[in-house]
Amino acid sequence: MRRGPVQLLLVAAFAGGVGQALAEGWKVGTAKVNITPRQPIWLAGYASRKHPAEGTLHPLWAKALAIEDGSGRRAVIVTADVCAFSKVMYEAMYAQIQRRYGLERSQVAITCTHTHTGPVIRESLMACYPLDEEQAALIDTYSQEIEGTIVRAIGEALDRRAPAALWAGEGTAAFAVNRRNNREADVPRLLEQGAVLKGPNDHSLPVLAVRGEDGQLRAVLFGYACHATVLDTYRWSGDYPGFAQLALEKHHPEAMAMFWAGCGADQNPLPRRSVALCEKYGNMLAAGVEDVLRHPMRAVDPTLRTAFEFVTLDYERHPTVAELEATAKKEGLFGRWAKAMLGQVRAGKSFAKGYPYPVEAWQLGGEQLWIILGGEVVVDYGLRFKGTYGKGTWVTAYANDTMGYIPSRRVWEEGGYEATSLEEYGHPATRWAKDVEERVSAAVSRVVEAVGR
Repeated sequence: MRRGPVQLLLVAAFAGGVGQALAEGWKVGTAKVNITPRQPIWLAGYASRKHPAEGTLHPLWAKALAIEDGSGRRAVIVTADVCAFSKVMYEAMYAQIQRRYGLERSQVAITCTHTHTGPVIRESLMACYPLDEEQAALIDTYSQEIEGTIVRAIGEALDRRAPAALWAGEGTAAFAVNRRNNREADVPRLLEQGAVLKGPNDHSLPVLAVRGEDGQLRAVLFGYACHATVLDTYRWSGDYPGFAQLALEKHHPEAMAMFWAGCGADQNPLPRRSVALCEKYGNMLAAGVEDVLRHPMRAVDPTLRTAFEFVTLDYERHPTVAELEATAKKEGLFGRWAKAMLGQVRAGKSFAKGYPYPVEAWQLGGEQLWIILGGEVVVDYGLRFKGTYGKGTWVTAYANDTMGYIPSRRVWEEGGYEATSLEEYGHPATRWAKDVEERVSAAVSRVVEAVGR
């Protein structure tokens, strides 16, 4: 049944968009599943931990949002409280998604919050952890369980599609600090003095609101460019993104809140290392989202275009056998990595020249461009693409396959942790070739053109 003018105005008022018209034609479905491990397995993100998890601060979740435009074109985004999805897990989930639901790669974005108090999952950052056979088996079993859980959640979200409107807006949150340019120990003093912290950052807070035909909020999806590393404890939690989602769902009990991580690979929440600070940052983020929801937002027209490609990122060089043998004598992460690489050499396997990097773009309506990247992407990329493609550009990282840090040319030339560290992710190299930013940017240009930006 078509709405009359008075009904349309009432719905627009619910959406906080005085003078805006309802963007009719979308169908949206949601699903939410608890993925907190039932067994005490190892926590992800830090190589310094000594034992498995000891309890739960708050549950871990995987959430799926399925959208369908006016012509029947579908897409699904998943957010999950894990540190990183490996290529093995992404490919296993995508194969099931394609077979069951007929979705192409470009229609699926599987993202993680990058919480460092989530579980280790298979083939991700494995060199970081001193796992015994029992822990490795528990992790493998858990990983396959959540693969199936996430695939089923996508199916539930697709089945629950119902008429809805999409609204887009941006707010701000200012707790992310460039960790390359500010010593962590100095930050509290500098903030107390009112000093301007150094280095580029991105404090923008993109928000996508989903409202039903009655104008009520059904889902809110938001992103921020900052590591989820406030906590380094042995209790499961979604870190500050978890607290932000809990706060929003408490205030909007009929809605599902979803967080995606932006280009924050070189950004930390500082100061940190307390539950109080973690909840504070989560509440700051939630308050920023609420502020966006209270003000007029852009109505997103019901059209969807998607594109995807893998672009090869070359390695700078491979280690020699002599280098690996020397490194294998060390304790910890690098020793474990070198032993694994030597195992490949002795098994007669050759090292790959490069790695297939996933690049994705969604165009929602006429204005909203959403660029979706794999890996731990530094802030320069988010700033570059928003500068290139203009207002209404969002950039998500840590999507589909988180295979390592993705430095910009600036960071690559400066060196340091984010410029290297590929050993953590099991690559046969320390860092990418110098043209990494050029290759990623060229691929982004191609997928953006493909969606008709």
